[in-house]
Amino acid sequence: MDLGRVAGIDYGTVRIGIAISDPERRLASPYENYVRRGPKQDAEHFRRLAQEEQVKLFVVGLPIHLDGRESPKSREAREFGAWLVRATSVPVEFFDERFTSVEAETVLLEAGLSRNRRKKRRDMLAAQIMLSAFLESHARRDLPPGAIDDPPR
Repeated sequence: MDLGRVAGIDYGTVRIGIAISDPERRLASPYENYVRRGPKQDAEHFRRLAQEEQVKLFVVGLPIHLDGRESPKSREAREFGAWLVRATSVPVEFFDERFTSVEAETVLLEAGLSRNRRKKRRDMLAAQIMLSAFLESHARRDLPPGAIDDPPR
C-alpha cells in the first residue's frame, strides 16, 4: 500500500466525522466533526484539510444494509465521494461502515460521557473506527495467507 495520510469520512447531511491516519497508514486518530455550511465552504474546508494534512486518499464510509444491499444513504455517500474528488482532486475509496456509529456510541457510553459530549465525539470516533478497519484490511492484503494455526498478524 502506498504511503501518505488517509482521511476517513463518516458522511452525514449535517455533520461529517473525520479521522486521519499517520503517513505510514498504521494508526487512525479522530480528527474533527465538521458541521456542513454549504457547497462552497465545505469544498474550501476539505481542500484545506487535504493540503494541510497532506491527505493522499479519502475513505468515505458506505452505509450498507445487513444483507449487503446499498441504501439511499449509500447513494448519498457515493455522491458525496464524487463531489469530494471534484472539490479536492484527491482520490476516494468507499468502505463498509456497518455498526461504526453503534460501536462509537458504546465506547462513549462506557467512558461515561454525557449525551451532549457523546454527540460532539460520535461521528469522528465512528470515522476512526471505520478508517482503522480500512487500514487493517489493506495492511493484510499484502501478506500471504497463513496456516489456520498461525498466530494472528
